[in-house]
Amino acid sequence: MQEKIRLLADLRWADLSGADLRVAFLREADLRRADLREADLSGADLSGADLRWAGLRRADLREADLSWADLRRADLSGADLSAADLREADLSVADLSAAFLRGADLRWADLRGADLRWADLSVAFLRGADLSWADLRGAFLSEADLSWADLRRADLRAADLGAADLRRADLREADLSWADLSEADLSGAFLRGAKIDWPDLNLRK
Repeated sequence: MQEKIRLLADLRWADLSGADLRVAFLREADLRRADLREADLSGADLSGADLRWAGLRRADLREADLSWADLRRADLSGADLSAADLREADLSVADLSAAFLRGADLRWADLRGADLRWADLSVAFLRGADLSWADLRGAFLSEADLSWADLRRADLRAADLGAADLRRADLREADLSWADLSEADLSGAFLRGAKIDWPDLNLRK
């Protein structure tokens, strides 16, 4: 097993674009506004790290530990976060457009106002996550666990929610126009004011 690389805690504004930081130990590190574009952070420990405004465009974060990390307004567009641990991370207003989050653990994460257009969140764990006001247009959420998630006023137009678990999810005033809800479980979901193409639904019974 590759030994973890421990880095200095204060890396504000650091230029680490394209760096090989696989399995690096960056727990609670200060990485505000750091440039980590296209960096390899797969398997890295970034739990509790401060990554506000950090540039992580197209970074490799597969299986990285980002639990409780502060990623507010970070640029994660096109990043690979497959199977990453993002439990209770703060991703509010972050740019996750076209990011790969397949199988990622986002339970109770804060994604308020996040840009998730065309992101791949299939089979991701989003139980209890706050996705209110998030832009999820064209996102892939098939088989994702969105039970108890807050999706108030989220934009889910043309999103793929096939076989998604939306039990007890709050979808009040969400826009689900043209969304694929085939086999989705909406039992107990709050749908007041939501825009849904009801005639095309084939919901799980």
